[in-house]
Amino acid sequence: MKNRTLGRTGAAISEIGFGAWQIGGAWGDVTEEDGKRALNAALDAGVTFVDTADVYGDGRSEKIIASVLKERGGEKPFVATKAGRRLNPHVAEGYTATNIEAFIDRSLTNLGVETLDLVQLHCPPTEVFYRPDMFGALDDLTVKGKIRSYGVSVSNVEEALKAIEYPGVATIQIIYNIFRQRPHDLFFEQAQKKNVGIIVRVPLASGLLSGKITADTKFADDDHRKFNRNGEFFDVGETFAGVPLDVALEAVEQVRPLVPQGASMAQFALAWILQSPAVSVVIPGARNEAQAKANAAASELPAIPAETLAALADVYERLIKVHVHQKW
Repeated sequence: MKNRTLGRTGAAISEIGFGAWQIGGAWGDVTEEDGKRALNAALDAGVTFVDTADVYGDGRSEKIIASVLKERGGEKPFVATKAGRRLNPHVAEGYTATNIEAFIDRSLTNLGVETLDLVQLHCPPTEVFYRPDMFGALDDLTVKGKIRSYGVSVSNVEEALKAIEYPGVATIQIIYNIFRQRPHDLFFEQAQKKNVGIIVRVPLASGLLSGKITADTKFADDDHRKFNRNGEFFDVGETFAGVPLDVALEAVEQVRPLVPQGASMAQFALAWILQSPAVSVVIPGARNEAQAKANAAASELPAIPAETLAALADVYERLIKVHVHQKW
């Protein structure tokens, strides 16, 4: 497992992390024991970065992580969580110092720690990015010792560019994958200039880039790939990266021949993301041990040849770009 530096946090972390949304909820039936086994498998494979949120299973994800780390003992991985989506309604007015500190206190309890490694505002409304008081409140929580660093999980490139204007923002979490290439155009360059760490989420476009989803695939009622297909509950860009399923499936079939022998499409998609030196870590989720091990192994794939990268760019330009590029 190769390591990278997480921006101005200075933390050396594995370039493949563990996204803990799946072990919390909204991905169908993943038992607590399955979640524990998946996380243990990732850690055994050299993963040292875990990303979660207080709303994943209403704290279940954080509690599973705490349980696993307590049982394992020894050196702890870097654990990032998120705050803000517990607000109901989820509106900019709810982003106050009092509310965010209460959410952070809850995460401290769930994770069983005195200080959180990293707290990220969880895709807040765009108005929050224009509120210096909110970022000042996070500075205060750093001084209090409740958090070591903070960042923002963003919905689009514009929010990312605004967020890194604040000197305390150490990381940005953003969607970036073969079907969502816009962040590479400008944002990555600006983030590198400011030494901001980039955490890449939704790397497999909600499983599309595993190559295993078909038009006939059935999703459980509590799987966001069923209940949020059109953005009914949160930004549609979080589900299948916002690409219409029929278009995405056509694109997947054009990506498939480009996957090198000996690698899965999922591993290939992760390796594509890691081609960018601006990326600090990519956080695929895993429902079981096998997925966790396979994700970690993507770190060992060789660099993707220039002609293959050009072919992937062509697929994006012809099929995907018109659906997603200017939205996110």
